Amino acid sequence: MERLIADGRLLCLDRDPVAAAEAQLRFAADPRVSVFLAPFSALAACADRVEPGLKFDGILFDLGVSSPQLDDAERGFSFMQDGPLDMRMSKGEGMSAADVVNGASEAELIRIFREFGEERHAPRIARAIVADRVSRPFERTLQLADMISRVARNRDADKGSRHKHPATRVFQALRIYVNGELDELETALNAAFERLAPHGRLAVISFHSLEDRMVKQFMRRHASTDPVYAGLPFVPAHARPTLKLVGKAVQADDDETARNPRARSARLRVAERLSEGIAA
Repeated sequence: MERLIADGRLLCLDRDPVAAAEAQLRFAADPRVSVFLAPFSALAACADRVEPGLKFDGILFDLGVSSPQLDDAERGFSFMQDGPLDMRMSKGEGMSAADVVNGASEAELIRIFREFGEERHAPRIARAIVADRVSRPFERTLQLADMISRVARNRDADKGSRHKHPATRVFQALRIYVNGELDELETALNAAFERLAPHGRLAVISFHSLEDRMVKQFMRRHASTDPVYAGLPFVPAHARPTLKLVGKAVQADDDETARNPRARSARLRVAERLSEGIAA
């Protein structure tokens, strides 16, 4: 905020009502700040509410679940404490994790765990869920986490798995699926690209490989010449790079992870908007 000029604008978007309310309270006295209860994918619509066609000198996406969400057992994100199996970032909207676990077919559960959690034991876990939910539907986080521990206990111990709890990947998969996070990210990246001013920078902090892969591919694609024109002496304007990668991906060092263990999986990527290809 100290670097924001007197007539500058700061837009804050969060799909969590609690986080949006806290930001609104914190910045209530600063007319330069606009807070929206909205996902990142709504960036363009929120920007137009402030000023039609508004462009940005900088955009930061901090992806995934937040520490306050993880620490609140009632939100149902954590497998380390007991709470309702919810996981919705927008409270009360759409399906909960319990709805998915108790209602999806075995084949669909396998797809969700594999696609969004890269869980190698997806079939085994899905079969156990379908069998157990007949007599007792899954309603609590520890109920599901304990069942996964029984099914997948120690199976990755000799493979150097960095995941300390067998439920890590399943909980990640359910959270991503329930909140449509990858679709949100794709829309948000495209919106950010369109709204960056010349030499404006897009910075994205991701916390797992699926997100990071999407961000890396998006930035590299826009930082490359259209392959159709590879090797040709002249490349038309529409086929030239429109982003410039800024450095390599940055990860937390040992000092930071010692202070904040949750930062160990964070990865920051930055790209800068080139002036070519931006409509006047």
